[in-house]
Amino acid sequence: MPKLKRNHWLQAAQPRSFTGLMGLYESNYRRFERLVPELDFPFEAAESRGADATLYLRVVERCRYTTTVHLTYWFGEGDELRADPDLLLRVYRDAQLAEAISCDARSRYVALAGVPEIDDDVLKAQWPRNLLLNKWLNYCLGQGHGFGGAHRPRTPA
Repeated sequence: MPKLKRNHWLQAAQPRSFTGLMGLYESNYRRFERLVPELDFPFEAAESRGADATLYLRVVERCRYTTTVHLTYWFGEGDELRADPDLLLRVYRDAQLAEAISCDARSRYVALAGVPEIDDDVLKAQWPRNLLLNKWLNYCLGQGHGFGGAHRPRTPA
């Protein structure tokens, strides 16, 4: 049997299978949890200054078991200001999964924009969008990003 690299499951998983996609969501959760250790999100918005740029996180919706957040870098100024990548992700705290639910069509990742229903076509669309999230989270962690208490003020109780 050949020796598999780190994240061997990512290469071994069938990209367009439900099982492979759930494995990717689990990896996304683990990486996101390292980026945001307090998954109860005791803040509405936060910034992380890394070696590359400032990473912005904003809580969009809070539900009993899930939280939807917007995660992006902002580039440019004034009318030229653009978010890239511009991801909306849902964190399933109970299931310990994180899913990229949309990538803004204005982004250069237009092919990864949101898709409405779960079927074979959606699996094909969700795989690249969530692989992008997985790789970007790894990149952000490598750049020293983090939204722990030291990087932003806590929300008053």
